[in-house]
Formats: sequence, C-alpha cells, structure tokens
Amino acid sequence: MTTNNRNSSTIACGAHHSVALLTNGTVRCWGNNSVNQCDPVHLTFPDVIQVACGYAHSVALTSNGTVRCWGNNRLNQCDSSYRTLTNVTQVACGYAHSVALLSDGTVKCWGDNNKNQCDPVHNTFTDVIQVACGGAHSVALLSNGNVRCWGNNSDNQCDPVHLTFTDVIQVACGYAHSVALTSNGTVRCWGNNFWNQCDPLCRTFTDVIQVACGHSYSVALLSNGTVRCWGHNHHNQCDPVHLTFTDVIQVACGYAHSVALTSNGAVRCWGNNSENQCDPVHLTFTDVMMPYTDVLLW
Repeated sequence: MTTNNRNSSTIACGAHHSVALLTNGTVRCWGNNSVNQCDPVHLTFPDVIQVACGYAHSVALTSNGTVRCWGNNRLNQCDSSYRTLTNVTQVACGYAHSVALLSDGTVKCWGDNNKNQCDPVHNTFTDVIQVACGGAHSVALLSNGNVRCWGNNSDNQCDPVHLTFTDVIQVACGYAHSVALTSNGTVRCWGNNFWNQCDPLCRTFTDVIQVACGHSYSVALLSNGTVRCWGHNHHNQCDPVHLTFTDVIQVACGYAHSVALTSNGAVRCWGNNSENQCDPVHLTFTDVMMPYTDVLLW
C-alpha cells in the first residue's frame, strides 16, 4: 500500500510542550514537563522517524516499526500494549489516546475510550493511509480519498458531512473540529466553529499542501512556503508573525501554540509560551529532520 506521508511529522505539539526530531534520529522536547512528557527518556531513542503528541504525552515511531511513549499514562495513553506492535507506519495522538497505523492498512488504538475514540469500529478499516486524532475523536483517511471518523461527535466533529469527500489527501483534528485537505489544494472543515476554527475563510485557499489543528484554531501551509491561520487567537497562536515566514515546509499545533519547520532545518514558534512551549531553546535547532515524502509536497 502507499502511505500518505503528509502527516509523517518531524515536529509535533502537545497542549503545552513541543517536540522536534533531529536528523540523527534523536528527539528533543521543550515546554511543560509536569508529567514527564519532556522526560529525558526520549533522548535514549536513536532511530526515530516520526513524532506525535497528545495533551500531555509524547509518542515516537522508530525505523523498525515499533513505538515508544512517554508522559502522562493516567488513561493508558502510554499503555505497554503498544510494545507488541512491530509494523507501524504512522502514529497520532489525541487528548488522552494514541493511534497507530499499521503497514497492512489497519489501525490500532489505546488509551482513553470514554467517547469511543478507541472504539472497535476502527478495526473494520483495512485500507487506511493516514490517521489523525482530536480531543476525543479519531479520523482515518482511506486509500480511495474517503474519510471515516469515530469517537465524540458532540460538536459534529464526526458529522456525516465528511463522508461526502472523495478526494482527500490529508486530515487533521483539533479538540472538537476536523479538517481535510483535498487533492486540488482546497480545505474543508467540520465540527465546532465557536471560535471560527471552521471559518469559511479556509475555502479561499487553493494552494494548500498541509493542514494542522490546535485546540480551537486551524493552520494551512501553502505551496509557496507561507502559513495562514484562522480561529481562536487568545494567545496569539494566529498572530500575524506567522505571515513573515516564507520558507516553511511543515507546521504543527498545540493547545494554543504553533511550530513551523523551515527549509533549512530550523524551527519557529509562536503563540502561548506560559510553559516555555515556545521557549527560545528551539531556536538552537538547525538540523531538524525533513518530513518523509513519497509524493512531491512542495
């Protein structure tokens, strides 16, 4: 099967922490470490190829298809069950649950299931090419461009509207909204729109190559290396500073902060810095790994 690597993240954000994967396969974290989500244990992994973050836990995918988790495990989002997986191709994290996409196109979930975000419905999918997680919902992109959602639907973040899409190439999730990037570079959003995180503004973009979501805002990376944000801006997570970037190749979002990876391997952050999740330490990185691709993304 062909894996969609638009979400093979080498940068990731939790609620109040940030993670970067360096070119030597090691991981660096900064920000809140109250439950060891930035614990030095991650420094012992030498062969990481992708990272993901939940609210207060972090996940790393290694080159041999195994998974490592650290941080908050109160709801089993870092449960040892993941250690039995050996053929993982992508990982994603929600508020307190984790999802792994396997090489055979199937999905495995562990962690909090109070809203059925780890419901066995995901076991019925055999042709998944990408997964994404929101606060308490999960989204799978199928090889035919269709989207499937399961979990919390209190704000229509799993609304059947997503079933009408047939040309999706990437999906992303906020706390209670979902975003799809289509093959013609346009964006579709559904779910909670209280802070305009699903504002029709997104429909004006026609050259998007990646989407990302924070708690209540959305970010689009355009083909010219610029970034656009819409939604809640109470901590400047949609601050115009992002408009000054012209060489971005990947974006990631936390609760209220955003991280951009530039073409020279450097990282830029903006938004909430109450827990040093945008701490200047990130400015010292010049060798962050480029995202893996098997199609031309930029």
